[in-house]
This record gives sequence, C-alpha cells and structure tokens, in this order.
Amino acid sequence: MAWPASFLAIFDLGGTELMLIMAAVLIFFGGEKLPDFARGLGKAIREFKKATAGIEEEFKRAMEEPPKPVAKPASAKPAAPKPAPPPAGHREAPPHEDMPDFEHGEN
Repeated sequence: MAWPASFLAIFDLGGTELMLIMAAVLIFFGGEKLPDFARGLGKAIREFKKATAGIEEEFKRAMEEPPKPVAKPASAKPAAPKPAPPPAGHREAPPHEDMPDFEHGEN
C-alpha cells in the first residue's frame, strides 16, 4: 500500500510508524472490518481535501476583490434632547444670599 507523499509529510511518519499503526488497526478492527475502515478513511480524507480546497479558493477570491468602502457607523449615543422652555409667566427665584453662586464662579 503506497501512501501519497503529502499525507506522509503532514504527519511526518516513517515506515516503522506506519507498520505499527497498521498492526494496531488490524488488532482493533479485525480482518472483516478492515475494508470498511479503509473505505471510511478514504472518504474522510477526500472530504478534508475538498474542504481545504474550498477554503483556499474563498481566500483567493477575497484577495482578488477590491476592498469595499467602509460606512461610518451611526453615533453610539443619541443627541441629548433640548430642555423645554419654562412655562409662560414663570419667573426664576433670585439666588439666596447664603448660597454660593456657582454659575459665576463664586464659592
């Protein structure tokens, strides 16, 4: 059984390691289930390659597209409402003499 070079390069496995893995698989699954196991493994590897090729293609397409202009986000907080004008005929009371006038900088 010949393994593709790319598969061996991914896992960096040598001949001895592969023989040990194959022996363990044969012990765990037995001779009857080994073909089903190999078929499932082949399908899994094919699906993995399809997925990686799709992701690579998506990255290439994204790199070739011109960048989209970025819209400025709306302000996070709404503008504060203006205070309502005082009712007609309402007069503000003059400040008390004992109270400091903070409005004009007196403490």
